Formats: sequence, structure tokens, C-alpha cells
Amino acid sequence: MLRKRHYSQAGLVAQPQKKLVLASRNQGKLAEMQSIMQGYEVYLQSEFFEEQAEETGLSCMENAILKARFAAHRTGLPAIGDDSGLFVDALQGMPGLYSARFAGENATDQQNVDKLLSVMRDIPEGHRQAKYVCTMAYVRYALDPLPICVTAEWPGYIFHEQRGNQGYGYDSVFYLFGQNATVAQLMPALKQSLSNRTVALRALLAQID
Repeated sequence: MLRKRHYSQAGLVAQPQKKLVLASRNQGKLAEMQSIMQGYEVYLQSEFFEEQAEETGLSCMENAILKARFAAHRTGLPAIGDDSGLFVDALQGMPGLYSARFAGENATDQQNVDKLLSVMRDIPEGHRQAKYVCTMAYVRYALDPLPICVTAEWPGYIFHEQRGNQGYGYDSVFYLFGQNATVAQLMPALKQSLSNRTVALRALLAQID
């Protein structure tokens, strides 16, 4: 498959794009990240293999590094791994690392949201602060001893009911006071500009360019 190349202002020298693999099989995540990663030829790891890294870390950073190393090992390319979750103050950081499976190993987004609202039913207004956290790790090769890691946080509040249908995960109950809306009520372009994943990716690219 042919890929685009970047050209100098003089239009004479073709600059090959840097190849990089994203430790994911999520096409939506790839599209979101590609819009920011100008100058990179980005692949999903699922273009090469189906297996997933085992997320045995005890932190977002550990899991992001595990994912990046796994993708780099299997493809021979530099890799970015990311791990993210919803951390609720009143629940001592839960669902946190288990955000995608809060209601069970194969739970749907709706089941996870339902469980969150259930366990927070008696938590009063003013004590429902939360944050989305995204950590990204970049390795040049699988055994890179100096992975580059960045973490970005997106503060919010757990609303008492679902609002909006633009998002996924916990977006329908993750309320932003600055926008007077849940993330699921935001237009996609605005969500992307504000999101912790976008902030983390821009910070990471600034260090690997």
C-alpha cells in the first residue's frame, strides 16, 4: 500500500515518514492519533498479529510499557503503548486500571456505567470528583532501557445520570464543569482537543521528534 511522503518547502527533497506501531487494534484510536502524528507512518499492531500483551502491571505506566515492548518485539518497529482509565476519588481510585472490566471481564460500556452509578448512589454532591488518566510509553525497540513515558489527567465529576450519546466508556457520566456538559455531549472535535489522550500524545511527540 502506498503511503504519503512529506516534501520540503523547496519541493525537491522527499522526506520519508517515520514508521511506528501503535499497541492497539482500535481503528478509532488510530484515526484520532493519526490526525496529530504528522510525519509518521502509523500502523496498528493488529495489522501484524492478533495477540495482546498481558496487562500485569500495577500502574498505568507499567501497563503502557508492557504494551509498547510487546508490540515492538513482535513487529521490530518503534512502538507506542497506552493505558488509561477513570479514577474516582471517593472510590479510592477505582475503577482505575480495571475501568474496561469494572462490571466483569467481558462487560459492556453500559454495564460498567451502571455499576459505577450503583456504587456511587449514596456519595453526595461535592464528593464525586474524578479524573480520566492516560499514560503513553514509547520504546525504540523491545528492550529499550529508556522508554519515554508521559501521563495526562483530565479532571471531571461523576454525574448522577447519563447524558449525551457522542462518547464511549464512561463519557456519558463524566461531567466537565468548564463545558457545562458531560464528555458524551461534546462534539467529537472539541472532545479530541480537550482529551487526556491528545494532551499525552502531544507531550510524547515533543520528546521523540
